[in-house]
Amino acid sequence: MINIKTKGFTLIELLVALMILTFISIAGYSGLNAVLQTRERVAEETRKWQHLAFFFSRFELDIAQTVHRPVRDSSGNISPEWVGHNVLVGDNDAELTLTCAGMNDQGIQMLPPQRIAYRFERGAIVMLRWTALDQAPGSNPTRNTLLEGVSEFNLQYLDSNNIWQEVWPPTTSIATTPSAVQMNITLNSGEKISRIFALQ
Repeated sequence: MINIKTKGFTLIELLVALMILTFISIAGYSGLNAVLQTRERVAEETRKWQHLAFFFSRFELDIAQTVHRPVRDSSGNISPEWVGHNVLVGDNDAELTLTCAGMNDQGIQMLPPQRIAYRFERGAIVMLRWTALDQAPGSNPTRNTLLEGVSEFNLQYLDSNNIWQEVWPPTTSIATTPSAVQMNITLNSGEKISRIFALQ
């Protein structure tokens, strides 16, 4: 009778195999985690730039629809159709306030001209919208957030002498609206963005 002895793995060989398997698993997890983090960062960047593109398009559309119609503010004073401030006074003041033509109401009816404003507050750019051009005493606009994650926001206005102005209307220009608007935005992430929008 032949006695056949089978030789199995020793304890050291098993430990070595487990260590190799552990290293492979860690490397695989690290690689997968890096891929997932990269994909999330790319998706976040894509969302950020999509929001910026929408905001710029909305701003360009609004200023292109400017109507030459002064209004009476809630204090009873006559305000030009286009007002630009670099220092805000009061909760309803804004970097830019203007009168613009009404949009289509769900593609059915044209809305009347409206008074809107772009204002920087609490890390976001918001739109102020009044229900009527000539405002009743004490009337307040509705507020809609257009762009979040902003640390700085300012506008400049190109006058008829091709000089950039910090406020509008300037004393050196007889035009009721500027020739162009330059927008400067700094995001919380550090990017500085500058865009110029031509009006004429």
